[in-house]
Amino acid sequence: MSTATIASRSYAPCTSTPVAFLGLGVMGYPMAGHLAAAGHQVTVYNRTTTKAEAWVEEFVGGRHAATPREAVKGARMVFSCVGNDDDLRSIVLGDDGAFAGMEPGAIFVDHTTASAQVARELYAEARKRGLHFMDAPVSGGQAGAVNGQLTVMCGGDQEVFDQVAPVADAFSRAFTYMGASGSGQLTKMVNQICIAGLVQGLSEAIAFGLRADLDVEKVLDVIGKGAAQSWQMDNRGKTMAVGKFDFGFAVDWMRKDLGLVLAEAQRNGARLPVTALVDQFYADVQAMGGNRWDTSSLIQRLR
Repeated sequence: MSTATIASRSYAPCTSTPVAFLGLGVMGYPMAGHLAAAGHQVTVYNRTTTKAEAWVEEFVGGRHAATPREAVKGARMVFSCVGNDDDLRSIVLGDDGAFAGMEPGAIFVDHTTASAQVARELYAEARKRGLHFMDAPVSGGQAGAVNGQLTVMCGGDQEVFDQVAPVADAFSRAFTYMGASGSGQLTKMVNQICIAGLVQGLSEAIAFGLRADLDVEKVLDVIGKGAAQSWQMDNRGKTMAVGKFDFGFAVDWMRKDLGLVLAEAQRNGARLPVTALVDQFYADVQAMGGNRWDTSSLIQRLR
């Protein structure tokens, strides 16, 4: 087992399972690595073949394939993590897509942050083909993927979830069934709404503290022991104060996620005034050249 791109951790005992992983980005690469390290038989596919070749070289015993269809042959479970709805459809559907190569009864588990609509669409298509589909977006960022400590929110059928959970334990600290198809994606939207508001509030608080000539590091230490404490404060507060934004979750990705949230809100009638405002604040950060900055860079608007 290599530890170059994944952190060492212990894995719960689980029967070795033939699986495929489609999409080896900053999240998928270590997630697939943890599956291999836990003893599963992993075949990977990535649009850029050199990335798949590098993964196979790092995780001895793994294989890579030229198309999603080839990668999923013989796999009991197929995991994916790509960019958006269109990317997901491109690896699932069509002559070279995963559904064309999966055997009856096989399970497709999608970790992309995508729309609830595409989740339901692919769930219905899978059922027509005698397959299973589960939407399972993740939270925890690149660090969570590397450490095998992701929080996973799952939508689909309970009996399918029960089969997947022991295998997905390899990269999860919490793997939770949320309800029918699309429920995982909707739960992830709730997560992103919370984060958007928290980061904006934290940005305003730190900017205020700096203007007031306070020792912001000391301030964060104090208030972090009270009701204001949050993951964002603990992990991003002090780096925000010194203008460091080279972490894993980029502004471009957050805007994509918030676009999904706002589109769903239009459909279901939810009122999200703060979320819509913060989305525009992130557009300001993009205009400043911060497309690839971490989402905590919201504070740059206030400096």
